[in-house]
Amino acid sequence: MVSRVIPVEVFDLVIFGATGDLANRKILPGLYRRYLSGQIPPECRIIGAARSAMDVPEFRNMVRAAIAEFVAAEKRDDAVIEAFISQIDYVAIDAKGEGGWSELKALMRPGVVRAFYFSVAPALFGDLAERLHLHAIADAQSRIVVEKPFGRDLASARALNETLAAHFSEAQIYRIDHYLGKETVQNLMAVRFANILFEPLWNAQYVDHVQITVAETVGVEGRGAYYDKSGAMRDMVQNHMMQLLCLIAMEPPYHFDPDAVRDEKLKVIRALQPVPPEDIVRGQYLGAKGTPGYVADSENPDTKTESYVALKVQVANWRWQGTPFYLRTGKKLRGRASEIAIIFKEPPHSIFDDAKGWHENVLVIRLQPNEGMNLSVMIKEPGPGGMRLTQVPLDMSFAEALGEDGADIPDAYERLIMDVIRGNQTLFMRGDEVEAAWAWTDPIIEGWEARDDKPRGYDAGSSGPEDALMLMHRDGRRWREIRE
Repeated sequence: MVSRVIPVEVFDLVIFGATGDLANRKILPGLYRRYLSGQIPPECRIIGAARSAMDVPEFRNMVRAAIAEFVAAEKRDDAVIEAFISQIDYVAIDAKGEGGWSELKALMRPGVVRAFYFSVAPALFGDLAERLHLHAIADAQSRIVVEKPFGRDLASARALNETLAAHFSEAQIYRIDHYLGKETVQNLMAVRFANILFEPLWNAQYVDHVQITVAETVGVEGRGAYYDKSGAMRDMVQNHMMQLLCLIAMEPPYHFDPDAVRDEKLKVIRALQPVPPEDIVRGQYLGAKGTPGYVADSENPDTKTESYVALKVQVANWRWQGTPFYLRTGKKLRGRASEIAIIFKEPPHSIFDDAKGWHENVLVIRLQPNEGMNLSVMIKEPGPGGMRLTQVPLDMSFAEALGEDGADIPDAYERLIMDVIRGNQTLFMRGDEVEAAWAWTDPIIEGWEARDDKPRGYDAGSSGPEDALMLMHRDGRRWREIRE
């Protein structure tokens, strides 16, 4: 299967924070891969902007090093790299002062798409937005991309939205969540709304429950001080997992249109019921075999921040009333996996004597590793000896099902940046959506802070705290296994 690569318009892309980790690991290597594929025209220009006092040749050498480290060897072509590098410029800039802004303005070209990527701390968003307009660098057609976190509570999210809105319209603001750029996440919408097979069953009548898991094997070492100010709830549930829940639970939009899709996601968030304390489990990983635990990694002996959280969430609408959504995410778990599992109810009546061997139908959407989908169904066990049932998977790994092109799935950042250039906001969060998510999240966090709840300890390399198992067990259900 050959995928089509459609070049985008000619653009000038300014990356603020261009010497930072995200730019080096994801943004710049991703832009090179899009250039290699033919999606970025040779007339485009990429301009790095940061505090570092380096010149253009030094910055280009930094980009070469990033490509060498973060682009697979088979994708590195010396001639293409040099052609890509020739499109790159650099300006040393002072986000809070006047240094570098006239130089940046001189690099802007008329008649091309102008995009500005804010790969910096949110505290600098307002300063950058103000100076882009003060120096007439941004116009009414310009776009800005802002990285998370979008605040740490509802009040700060509102303040951030107001700051951006003072200089840019909502149609110009692209709040990026890389989970929405994953191939499987977008295929979730295709599976639901482009096939008659699933949508009639996608409701409380046929779905027993939904599990959303984001498990990591790494801890917070190296960024413990930062993580300790957020925790799993703010870092993962409020944004990434909330978006996955919305795509599962949303109603069909009238059209695959940015605002139509985001309108339906917003309705889901507003339909989320408050979560009682008994439906929340928090945990911290413990040290073992000379490996430090969360307390040591956070450098805070009194920390009460969670590295793991599990919740039972209810969506109060006609489609999902009575069907729970179980969310869990954590650090230092047994395996690395991000998946959504839709567990269907059992048939109302079994005609087979081997009914005890029945297993529920499960549709699993894997985000990582090995993006793809898996549907577990019951069949007759091969061979003589009667009608014995067994469960088998109908497996679709994108890399296998789509051939060589399936193995070359673009990174989420690549896709999302190209959507910015196209002016397509479908996979980006709207301001009211962000605020609604915080409005639901804040009372949960405030509740456990008021109760002075302490996270439960769990062994590194396990599936999380025992209490999380009981969260499911009391409902007669169990978590899907996190595999090594």
